[in-house]
Amino acid sequence: QVQLVESGGGLVQAGGSLRLSCAASGRTFSPYTIGWFRQAPGKEREFVAAITWSGISTYYADSVKGRFTISQNNGKNTVYLQMNSLKSEDTAVYCCAALYGSWSTAAYEYTYWGQGTQVTVSS
Repeated sequence: QVQLVESGGGLVQAGGSLRLSCAASGRTFSPYTIGWFRQAPGKEREFVAAITWSGISTYYADSVKGRFTISQNNGKNTVYLQMNSLKSEDTAVYCCAALYGSWSTAAYEYTYWGQGTQVTVSS
């Protein structure tokens, strides 16, 4: 079992920044991938970014490339999502999830999920 806890969400003005954290505990050993997903009201859950636990490989949705950066701190079993130049369309609940194996943009591939943290961007 892997437990994931997100933090760092909040209200920010358009153009601002936030950093989300995803703290992992339990059966945390490589190789696995941590992904960030988001879901806005009335919309499907969508892939945002992913990182292999080695930190060697990162992946981004086109909508966030150049604005968001995913990183990890193995010593703290934590993955971060730095979000810059935020837009109103980034407003959503952001969840991190763990996948044992190769990365994927498909939410159903991920086994463990956190509760999520709300990000609201005001225009």
